[in-house]
Amino acid sequence: MKELVFLLEEESAKAMLESLLPRILNPEIQPRFIPFEGKQDLERQMTKRLRGYINQQARFIVLRDQDSAPDCLALKKKLAEHCQNAGKAGKTLVRIACRELESFYLADLAAVEQALKINGLTQRQGSAKFRNPDRLGRPSKDLETQTHGNHQKVIGSREIGSFLNSANERSASFKNLVSGIRKLENELLNLA
Repeated sequence: MKELVFLLEEESAKAMLESLLPRILNPEIQPRFIPFEGKQDLERQMTKRLRGYINQQARFIVLRDQDSAPDCLALKKKLAEHCQNAGKAGKTLVRIACRELESFYLADLAAVEQALKINGLTQRQGSAKFRNPDRLGRPSKDLETQTHGNHQKVIGSREIGSFLNSANERSASFKNLVSGIRKLENELLNLA
């Protein structure tokens, strides 16, 4: 079975992907989600979980928030070492949400507006703050402010994921996630 397995920092990332992937992933590929209880839990268990995965037709994406980590590349390298230690280096991509998953949502205020039924958000997309939300220090706080507290982490992520534009390039980290999904999708589709 051709599987694309996501190792995720938390449930909200799973909720977003569950509603985004049916619109962008080839139906021949089965997505599977392994959410963890935060970044420490992900880092503590991911090597064991990857090593124990026996399906040879599986590819993996590790998705974690950057949060307060000062160097995104160093964090990515550290997670890639866990993948290598599990023997899955050639089958795994690491993606970092700069700074938080919510930066994906702030990059697509039209999706937030549609999902949460809050009028007027789309027109704010042109402001300097939301042209490149990966630079924001606390995207979750900004999203809470923009939605007047109407965004609930897991439910909101599921709803917003249904409307996210996969071609949106305002968040480089979202663009990298989508391109990584496409890359592994192509690999899986070309397996004999």
